[in-house]
Amino acid sequence: MSASIRFDDVKVGQELPPLDVPLTAAIVVGGAIASRDYTPVHHDRGAAQAQGLSDVIMNILTTNGYVSRYVTDWAGPDARVRGLEVKLGAPNMPGDTMKMTGRVTSAENGSVEVEVVGKNGWGNHVEGTVTVDLPTGA
Repeated sequence: MSASIRFDDVKVGQELPPLDVPLTAAIVVGGAIASRDYTPVHHDRGAAQAQGLSDVIMNILTTNGYVSRYVTDWAGPDARVRGLEVKLGAPNMPGDTMKMTGRVTSAENGSVEVEVVGKNGWGNHVEGTVTVDLPTGA
């Protein structure tokens, strides 16, 4: 496990390392079932196709998990998520890759705000902001 980033080591404008998330049916369906979202377009390809989609689509709870994970993987195990806001766009479907990027937009009193974008072949799947508290001092 890597060490946590300290608040004093973070600068506004700092870029997070990019993360590619290969999208599989197991990830999409598993995320929906794990979050008890039984809406058919998230686990039934036939139901998704009946709605005009080519395959099942990722639900917002799974997206929220990936956005949070992206920031906490960067920040480390001592970071505490205080807030998460997301806006969905293009659907995430199996066979694509969500390319995640992030940038620190503010840092005050031990709290850091990170702007996150997750893009796939259709465009932006998610745009959001994650607020995390980081350890201070040495």
